[in-house]
Amino acid sequence: MVKFISYNGRWPFLCRGTLVIEVNGKRYELKLILVSGGNISFDSGLNPSITFGKWELNMDHLPTELHKYAKEITDVVNNNVEFGCCGGCL
Repeated sequence: MVKFISYNGRWPFLCRGTLVIEVNGKRYELKLILVSGGNISFDSGLNPSITFGKWELNMDHLPTELHKYAKEITDVVNNNVEFGCCGGCL
């Protein structure tokens, strides 16, 4: 069971925060774990178009013992953290 505790990422680097979760009673502090599903593009006049999207996990930063909980962690994150926009931080 995955429980959301907190996330401290803030605009404009929303993906650079620390995610704190509890899995089966054990607490984890995960850094650089989120990757945005959104994006930023520009039209010919260099006007930005921003799309906010659901989070994905950076599996390289997820401890091996949590890989089997990846979907549940992702769902908990997407239910508790505002969506990000570009995914360009990584």
